Amino acid sequence: MENKRKAGVLLHISSLPSAHGIGTLGKEAYKFVDFLAESKMSYWQILPLNVTSYGDSPYQSPSSTGLNYYFIDLDTLVDKGLLKEEEIDDSKLYIDETRVNYGMLFNSRISILEKAFSRFDKQDRDFLKFEEEGKYRDFAFYMTLKILNDYRPHYQWSEHYRHYSKELEEEIILTHHDTYLFYVWTQYEFLLEYNKLISYAHSKGISIIGDMPLYLAYDSLEFYKYPDLFLVDNDYKPTLVAGCPPDYFAPKGQLWGNPIYDWQSMEKDGYSWFRKRLMNNFEHFDVLRIDHFRGLAAYYTIKYGAEDAVIGKWVKGPGSKLFDGLLDLPIIAEDLGFIDDEARKLLKETKYPGMKVLEFAFDGDETNEHKPSNCQENYFCYTGTHDNMSLVGYISSLSKEGLETLAKDVESECKKLNVEFKGDNIKELAFSITILALNTACRTAILPMQDILLSGNETRMNTPSILSDKNWVYRIKKEDLNSELSSKLANMVVNSKRG
Repeated sequence: MENKRKAGVLLHISSLPSAHGIGTLGKEAYKFVDFLAESKMSYWQILPLNVTSYGDSPYQSPSSTGLNYYFIDLDTLVDKGLLKEEEIDDSKLYIDETRVNYGMLFNSRISILEKAFSRFDKQDRDFLKFEEEGKYRDFAFYMTLKILNDYRPHYQWSEHYRHYSKELEEEIILTHHDTYLFYVWTQYEFLLEYNKLISYAHSKGISIIGDMPLYLAYDSLEFYKYPDLFLVDNDYKPTLVAGCPPDYFAPKGQLWGNPIYDWQSMEKDGYSWFRKRLMNNFEHFDVLRIDHFRGLAAYYTIKYGAEDAVIGKWVKGPGSKLFDGLLDLPIIAEDLGFIDDEARKLLKETKYPGMKVLEFAFDGDETNEHKPSNCQENYFCYTGTHDNMSLVGYISSLSKEGLETLAKDVESECKKLNVEFKGDNIKELAFSITILALNTACRTAILPMQDILLSGNETRMNTPSILSDKNWVYRIKKEDLNSELSSKLANMVVNSKRG
């Protein structure tokens, strides 16, 4: 990553205003790249590209490699002659164009993709080569098994399928070859469209920041086929799962439920699986944010089967040796939450930039590390993340006392950074905070699209540790991306000496 001051926008592909129920890799994605370029932005930050499953979270995927086939653009498939326009029935794909309906997509979009695949030339030379390389063999095999078992998690499958073997894999791929090939094709088509989009972004001076979840889901290909990567008992059940200890915001802690890696076993071959996973992500992204980076210094463990995260234990992680020889990679360390000396040591040893979030900054404490005037160069500054309320929503949620403290703090920070303060109403306060983010000393400032649009809390992307049909569904409208807004953003970026 260059030392030049830059700015970017956080918006997941699913949130784009594409047709047919969810954002895709089609023409609206190209228009968004144009919008970023016109706004003098340097980065487009997205969330994990992984296939989603129960709960719709890209951070709880059935595969660390499987790419989200919902992002395949249906209009592109029409242009390729694989679909007919009349075969796309939008009434079965969404109700509200500003909200993703994952249930409708699950019930209808896959069958549309299957129709397109039925017309695809399966003897296409490039596809045959792609399939032979086997990079997405595991994913296609596991998805085939999911279908055979009514999409249930692997630990609920019948005895014949419950335990992996090489013989079972060969049997499934041979006897259900069309289903297996369909899922290989989803990855092939995704990458054709995605790589073309990324090339276009690069031609416009836009780099892509991706995201890699630290943990994997219990119901995942990796746990099913490679249980030795995890701490398991004799019945191949997790012994420990991940989460966070209780704090002010979560009195019972956060119980994520992800199985814990067997780091000691991984160390024997130099953490080859994890390092390979890391490099696979760099095939898709220019910069990579590692979620819950502090879990590599020390991680919180909870006994499998516990109802909450109240009783748990901190365990030392692999630390910086996980990144031996990889310290020059453009990685962002998500260092939010409980940060202790071990986590700070890991950040110092790797020298990866961490994160500052201004939504955490305005509490009246002059020493708050997230305060704009306290932000340092080797950090990425955000107004908020995908797990936060929108700025407008956050400010609106404050008590009268909290609002007064925030307004006073924001005004003080504006004076320190020599930027104009506006604070007559909630939206003006939110706008002042976005200006502060751009004017910090941080190398890069990232603005969530919700904060650029000064949207309310109905646009929140995710509320952590809560299973809800309100999570991961946010979408923008076509009219949101207009020349007036891009011109305004360009002036903000230039005035903050970024771009």
